Amino acid sequence: MKNIAVIGAGTMGNGIAHTFAQSGFTVKLIDISEKSLEKGIATIASNLDRMVAKGTITEEDKHKTIGNIITYTDIKDGVTGCDLVVEAATENLTLKLNIFKQLSEVCDHNTILATNTSSISITQIAASVVHPERVIGMHFMNPVPIMKLVEIIRGYNTTNEVTKTIMDLSVKLGKTPTEVNDYPGFVANRILMPMINEAIETLYNKVAGVQEIDTVMKLGMGHPMGPLQLADFIGLDVCLAILNVMYDGFKNPKYAPCPLLVNMVMAGKLGAKSGEGFYDYAESKKAEKVSKQFS
Repeated sequence: MKNIAVIGAGTMGNGIAHTFAQSGFTVKLIDISEKSLEKGIATIASNLDRMVAKGTITEEDKHKTIGNIITYTDIKDGVTGCDLVVEAATENLTLKLNIFKQLSEVCDHNTILATNTSSISITQIAASVVHPERVIGMHFMNPVPIMKLVEIIRGYNTTNEVTKTIMDLSVKLGKTPTEVNDYPGFVANRILMPMINEAIETLYNKVAGVQEIDTVMKLGMGHPMGPLQLADFIGLDVCLAILNVMYDGFKNPKYAPCPLLVNMVMAGKLGAKSGEGFYDYAESKKAEKVSKQFS
């Protein structure tokens, strides 16, 4: 397995492309937007610069990694000749089904099709594909180049051979693959999202403020980041989408998203990416720009 296609140049997509490229794979990074591709490559370069500064990799390693990535705006051109396609588009079922339908039409039948979905049924996605036994979940954690875990999710028809291939591939990337079954939220988000939702409920019920809630969880429970800050970095829209998937899948009220979360997403307060969520990131962005001017 030498040639990898990654669909989506956003946070997860560029991180996945970075990780494969740094491990010596030829990566075709695909996005419908040329601007998104340019931004994705710039992010990879910036992350590699940080690794060079820390002494984790050399300048030569950085150039080799960037050189292993080719960008495409056309899916058919991008996936041609690839052994594995990893879809890392927005967490939206309709969008993912459309992408996999296209992949089914243009990919060789031996190509393994993986999705980086964090909650959507692998079996449902696979149902839109010819030879659904080759579809599997490959849920990376953010930030992808740093986080070791990859949730490997088997769909109802996923074969043992495909599962083993992806488990072994994940090890070659320096990751720790963990096999889980195909239920809404899998393991990571089935446990994480109710905790985040409960933290939002705690704020909504005025039990404590944002910083107080996060401080309790960091200092009292040993979490590196409080749940509200973590939600901001995940994206409140993503948190809402995952909770809705689990609520629809289990029909259990414990997964129902807090009204405060729903309202914030409707108001466009999506967290760090929009500049405001539970915390205000506008000032930190200004400070970062000033810092770059004088560095």
